[in-house]
Amino acid sequence: MFQRMIDGISASTGTTLRLTSLAAAAALALFITTAFLCAAVFILVLQNYGPVQACLAGAGMFFLLTLAAAGSYIAYKRETEKRARQAAERAARSAAQSVLTDPMLIATGLQIVRAIGVKRLLPILAIGGVALGIMASRAGAQTPEEDVSPEPAE
Repeated sequence: MFQRMIDGISASTGTTLRLTSLAAAAALALFITTAFLCAAVFILVLQNYGPVQACLAGAGMFFLLTLAAAGSYIAYKRETEKRARQAAERAARSAAQSVLTDPMLIATGLQIVRAIGVKRLLPILAIGGVALGIMASRAGAQTPEEDVSPEPAE
């Protein structure tokens, strides 16, 4: 039994290592290809327009590449935050549902109702419900503020 588990882990580790090596080799080949393409474009612009224009063209290409990478990173980060918020909301809803369906909580509530009495408990519950509604509406209306670093003191 343990031997099969160890063999499975060994096989998956070997496969992962091979795939990682292939990905690294592909990344290195892509880097070298990109370097030669950039050099070819640089030489072409250098021969036709001069060194300053060639350097500016190269800087412009890499600036556009940087903008594209930054845009995709920001989009990915927003999507990840959105998924995390949705997961937290689902967890909060399920936690609230599990608390309300707890038999011990229901039994304790019934004992409190019997001890205090329904006529005395109704105004307390009404005030508590209104307070809970106000708190829930305020929590839903608030938006997280962005971190703004203060300006350095002079």
